[in-house]
Amino acid sequence: MFENPLPLYNCDACFFKTISSLHLSADEFDIIRKMTTQLHFEKGETIFKQGAKATHVVFLHKGIVKFNYQNETGKNFIMTIVSGPKILGGANLFFKEINVFSLIAVENCEICLIDNIAFANALMNHGAYLMALFRESIEMFQVPIFNFISLAHKQVNGRIADIILYLSENVYKNNEFQLTLTRKEISEFAACSHENVITTLSKLNKEGIITLEGKHCRINDVNKLKEISKHG
Repeated sequence: MFENPLPLYNCDACFFKTISSLHLSADEFDIIRKMTTQLHFEKGETIFKQGAKATHVVFLHKGIVKFNYQNETGKNFIMTIVSGPKILGGANLFFKEINVFSLIAVENCEICLIDNIAFANALMNHGAYLMALFRESIEMFQVPIFNFISLAHKQVNGRIADIILYLSENVYKNNEFQLTLTRKEISEFAACSHENVITTLSKLNKEGIITLEGKHCRINDVNKLKEISKHG
C-alpha cells in the first residue's frame, strides 16, 4: 500500500462524485473529500482486516477485491468478488463497529478511504442519498446469499459453473478474461477442495465449454455452462 502525494485520479470524474452530486451540495461533498485518502494497494494486500475497528467506508475506484471470512478454525471462505467502481463496507456504518470480513486486493487497486463520521453525517441529512448508495451496494450482499444457496444445493460442477458465470458477467464483464483468481481462491469461493477445482476446470476445458490456457479463460458455450449451473 502507498499513498501518492499526487491524486491517483480526478475526483470530479469519479463515479462516487457523480452519485453524490445528485444529492449533496458542492460544499457538503467537499467536507467528505477533505476527509478522504486516496491509496494504491498491490495485489494480495489487505485493505481492511476482519475483526479490526471499522473507521472508513471504501470506494473501489479501480481493480478487483475479495471479501474474505475466516472462521474459528482458521478456514478461509471468499464471500464475494467485486470489481470497481463500487462502494464497499457501508454496512459497518449502522450495524457493526468492527469489520465482519477482510477486504483483500485480488489485483492492483486504487481506493478511497472515506471517513465514517463525515460519510454518516451526509447520509443522515439526506435520505435520498442514503437510498441511492444502498441500491448501488446491495448486490454485494445478494451475491453471498445466492452463493450459499448454491453451496447448499449443488454439486461441485454446478458451484464452479456459477462462479465462472458470475466472474464473466459481474467482475470481468466479458466472456473472455484474464483469471486473476488463483485455483485456491476459486476453491475458497466454491467451498470445495483445490483438487476439485482443478479437476472440474480441466473437464470443462476438455469438453470445449471453456478454453483455459494458464490464466486466460474464454467461455465458448454460455448456454451449456448455464445448464451445468442449473442442474449441477
